Amino acid sequence: MFIDEVTISVKAGDGGNGCLAFRREKYVPRGGPSGGDGGRGGDVVLTSSEHYNTLLHFRFNPEHTAERGRHGEGSNRTGREGASIELPVPVGTRVFNADTGEQIFDFTAPGQRVTVAHGGKGGRGNARFATSTHQAPTEHEEGKSGESLRLRLELRLLADAGLVGFPNAGKSTLISRLSAARPKIADYPFTTLEPNLGVVEAGDHTFVLADIPGLIEGAHEGHGLGIQFLRHVERTRLLVHLVDVSDFSGRDPGKDFDIVLEELAQFSESLASKPMIVVAAKIDACQDVSRIESVRAKASQHDLNFHAISSVTGAGIEELRYAMSAHLLANDSAPENATISIGS
Repeated sequence: MFIDEVTISVKAGDGGNGCLAFRREKYVPRGGPSGGDGGRGGDVVLTSSEHYNTLLHFRFNPEHTAERGRHGEGSNRTGREGASIELPVPVGTRVFNADTGEQIFDFTAPGQRVTVAHGGKGGRGNARFATSTHQAPTEHEEGKSGESLRLRLELRLLADAGLVGFPNAGKSTLISRLSAARPKIADYPFTTLEPNLGVVEAGDHTFVLADIPGLIEGAHEGHGLGIQFLRHVERTRLLVHLVDVSDFSGRDPGKDFDIVLEELAQFSESLASKPMIVVAAKIDACQDVSRIESVRAKASQHDLNFHAISSVTGAGIEELRYAMSAHLLANDSAPENATISIGS
């Protein structure tokens, strides 16, 4: 089961209360105030980890509370600070305020940390209120409440390249041919119900390829399954657009090409503007060469690289493999680690 979005509640620890106390030691029958301050509450920290690939560990454990600070004690003893908690998330997780929709952080590399809820400040003990004219204060403070909020965690798969296209365009077959991934493959729409990742080798270069559920017309409005997973290819550096040109598909390859491009544009401008390789798929089942040429013409019209392949016979597969690798190597970039704190 792949969980790519979950809402959790986090609560930082409350500060400990300040203490009301006076020195009552032997030979000091009327000592001054000695109430210590309360300890600060613990923080809630999110940290990105390579050991997690999904958000499944939050599904049945959605509430997380840090330890509160201990109360102050007599003899001017400050309460112990509450322990902070660290919640690991997969690399590729974006964090939003669930109530306002504001993005808080975007985890793009391992080891990044963000404090999402700060612990409450400890209250002052009565010793803090003593002055030359107010030598026996009884004032003391309660600890401040720790911050609390609801977070929406959204995981976007971190792949170098993403396969897009209509259902049954041949994406799952291609990824199984290019990598060790073994997605479910059958001759009906929406075989792919969740993203599949495969590691592709091209000589000494390896890269991650994502196969997402097929798009249909109106996907950006919620039709079909693809819209749920378009977010997963937003981070890719390359789109590989497969178009089924087989004679038995009953579809117009040129029209399919246009529809997918429009759906990408409707979802986000950044997605539509990504570099793309256009692939005419299933050429082994195409006797009408004009179907292949219509896709080639569309690619040329948009100044896009074009390949024709058959995942069944292997025709064009190696050329496509190294074309993807060459593009990724020419546009290589890596995110940096970061540690930040939200709020004050």
